[in-house]
Amino acid sequence: MIVFDLSCEGGHRFEGWFGSSADYESQRARGLVECPHCGSAAVTKAPMAPAVPAKGNQRPAAVPAAAPADAPHHATNLPIPPEMAQALKAIATAQAEALKQSTWVGDAFAEKSRAMHYGEESPAPIHGQASLAEAKALAEEGVPVAPILFPVAPPEKLN
Repeated sequence: MIVFDLSCEGGHRFEGWFGSSADYESQRARGLVECPHCGSAAVTKAPMAPAVPAKGNQRPAAVPAAAPADAPHHATNLPIPPEMAQALKAIATAQAEALKQSTWVGDAFAEKSRAMHYGEESPAPIHGQASLAEAKALAEEGVPVAPILFPVAPPEKLN
């Protein structure tokens, strides 16, 4: 695989992966390479820095203490912005309050949710655990459930 930096006539830059330079040229000639931003087929290779691997005996560069304010935030070990920390704290507090009014049902979550949905049990706020397959099945059946954003320990595992 080869990665090219590409640009369109509208000035949008993006990346494309191809089997070879010939694959890129063939796809571009057939109009198969388009800008994902504007759909333009007038795409050319943009100048790019060569990918030169580091020597095996070199250590990676140190991670900076903080990213510039206008840099995109990616999942890293850098501190998160104060606004995001505040929002996460508010969400965690709201989740904790909601869980106080809810009953832990453990692995029986899918079964109990389904029973409430179909009127076999009285509706009540519950929380518990479900596998990905169980959660998908509930969603496909139209059972109204939502994931909990922050992990929750079963009551028997709390201090």
